[in-house]
Amino acid sequence: MTRLASLTRNRLFWPVVALLALLLGDLVASPSFFSIELRDGHLYGNLVDILKNGAPLILIAIGMTLVIATRGIDLSVGAVVAISGSLACLWIADHPDGVGATLVAVGLALGLSLVLGVWNGWLVAALGIQPIIATLILMVAGRGIAQLISGGQIITINSAPYEWIGSGFVLTLPSAILIALAVFVLASLLVRRSALGMLVEAVGGNPEASRLAGLRSARLTWLVYVFCGLCAGIAGLMISANVHSADANHAGLFIELDAILAVVVGGTQLTGGRFSLGGSVIGALLIQTLTTTVYALGIPPEAIMLFKAVVVLAVCLLQSPAFRRKLRRRHRARPVPPATAPAPEKVEVGA
Repeated sequence: MTRLASLTRNRLFWPVVALLALLLGDLVASPSFFSIELRDGHLYGNLVDILKNGAPLILIAIGMTLVIATRGIDLSVGAVVAISGSLACLWIADHPDGVGATLVAVGLALGLSLVLGVWNGWLVAALGIQPIIATLILMVAGRGIAQLISGGQIITINSAPYEWIGSGFVLTLPSAILIALAVFVLASLLVRRSALGMLVEAVGGNPEASRLAGLRSARLTWLVYVFCGLCAGIAGLMISANVHSADANHAGLFIELDAILAVVVGGTQLTGGRFSLGGSVIGALLIQTLTTTVYALGIPPEAIMLFKAVVVLAVCLLQSPAFRRKLRRRHRARPVPPATAPAPEKVEVGA
């Protein structure tokens, strides 16, 4: 019993349980949901689609995790996704020269994404603007920048090297999954095999104390925003390559909200401090599984947001120690039916 209680207190327990329960429900509703087939040397199936389509969200959730760990937030990642995809597709459309054009397009898009991350970090770390306001500026202006790049039109491309980023395969696996896995492994090594993760938690846990201790919290804050911008830029390339086009209006729309939900569901608190990259990946997979479930079960698209909100709310409530304590108290405080007292014996008094 004690082991079970300690297991349920783990911040990854309830997200994993929710993900497994959702997958089990999919299996019950559609017995072929787990089926995976090999066609032309490539793997296909619902589980593969969840990993492939969830790769952009996983990338952004990884960057968002480090930003939130420093008590920040980045609302501009959706705009950065649109800008990155628009710039890359514009270059390829004007220079359809194969691999060379793709490399230049990727370099330009990621370079601009880094610049946008530097801009956010400068507003937050150097000027001291509240993160939600600083990134809201780019969130609003970024869509306009993407519109200017694309000329207000959807840019369609036909470039096999570029399309490989979002819809290619490596050893039967989608390349998008491998790219997201590589970023996750690299980020995990940097924050867990070096002092970087401890410094991020220190800055997020108590910024003033970390500053007095000699930590350069401003530089570290700047760094996490730059990294988040880079992750959003890669996600933008992945999304545009998958659909062979760039749509400045809809690319990455509301993905910042999904990323924040994934981070919170994964056990990282918005108040900063301790974080979990693995938890954020699980949260991203949970949200993507919700979306796939909605389409697989034929639920009306209008109900996607509501369905997603209900499931995420349930997971967050189960994660909350205060909510679980109230449930336990209510269970223990159930009224016990009173025992029936024996009737008093009549005593006869003699005359």
